[in-house]
Amino acid sequence: MAHLFLVKDIAFQAGLSTATVDRVLNGRPGVRRQTEMRVKAAIAELEKQQAGAMGSGRMLAIDIVMETPQRFSDAVRAAFEAEMATFLPGVFRCRFHFAEVMKPAELVQLLDRFRLRGTHGIVLKAADVAEVAAAVARADAAGIPVVTLVTDLPNSARIAYAGADNRAAGETAAYLIGEFLGAGGGKVLVTLSSGRFRGEEEREIGFRRVIRARYPDIGITEISEGHGTDAATGTLAAAALAADPTINAVYSIGGGNRAVLAAFDAAKRPVRVFVAHDLDADNRALLAARRIGFVLHHDLRTDARSAFRAIMSRATALPRAVTPSLSSVEIVTPYNMPAAD
Repeated sequence: MAHLFLVKDIAFQAGLSTATVDRVLNGRPGVRRQTEMRVKAAIAELEKQQAGAMGSGRMLAIDIVMETPQRFSDAVRAAFEAEMATFLPGVFRCRFHFAEVMKPAELVQLLDRFRLRGTHGIVLKAADVAEVAAAVARADAAGIPVVTLVTDLPNSARIAYAGADNRAAGETAAYLIGEFLGAGGGKVLVTLSSGRFRGEEEREIGFRRVIRARYPDIGITEISEGHGTDAATGTLAAAALAADPTINAVYSIGGGNRAVLAAFDAAKRPVRVFVAHDLDADNRALLAARRIGFVLHHDLRTDARSAFRAIMSRATALPRAVTPSLSSVEIVTPYNMPAAD
């Protein structure tokens, strides 16, 4: 397998041992096909990153870890890769670790592995639970900065949060739905991927506060633990619709929007207003088709830039730490949808 990189760099990028990478590169027997594909993907990633790395300063290798549906992780990867290509004078090499569902113990094991192997920083989207906070503390004690992405771990040793004001986003969703439904009221199906994420909890708190204060004739039904996947979220939505014939609106905090709409279609029920989050590929298509009315979006490249700057401030020992500003929340409709990157 032709390559121009050190075995240890390929191993770092692939998340494998140098011995395993050496076996793959030299075509030795006993290597699984999946492992071979990981090595090939790591080499391709290094080749892509090398183009922007020559002559531009210090190389900082960071790990980006997310428990999230693929449609959102694809958008995050694109944002970090686009921002990485323009970020100077430092050069970042990003290694991505994405899973749609990740148990806290698995995530902790991953974070501890980074700490033992070495990394210049970690960007983390994870559940706000004690064991994850403890792993962040161990990384920080080892001199590894951790930046939380789109959902915060405020009681951890993370050095910064990169993302939007989630409570304000939830309040904005309440305003849109409340004004749309008007005096007739109704019932909103609020969907969360999981109650373990602080960002989703903040959105729900903001949403409930404004509905309670300004639109008391609107009720709320919540579903959770579908993890943003279509199969599980669709099942939960179908059960909620069967149990409550008054549901006529959706605030999707956690995703799985195609499945939620399919549940309404199967029940032959209309959706008067649907508010979702993030301009991923699914939501772009649904917005263009007028299946959803509004998308609350914030610029993921701004988040990537904030994360890079915070990690660089620690890596270069700047006298004053960089504190990222919150991303602004934009209300996107079918008529002002920005072009895809």
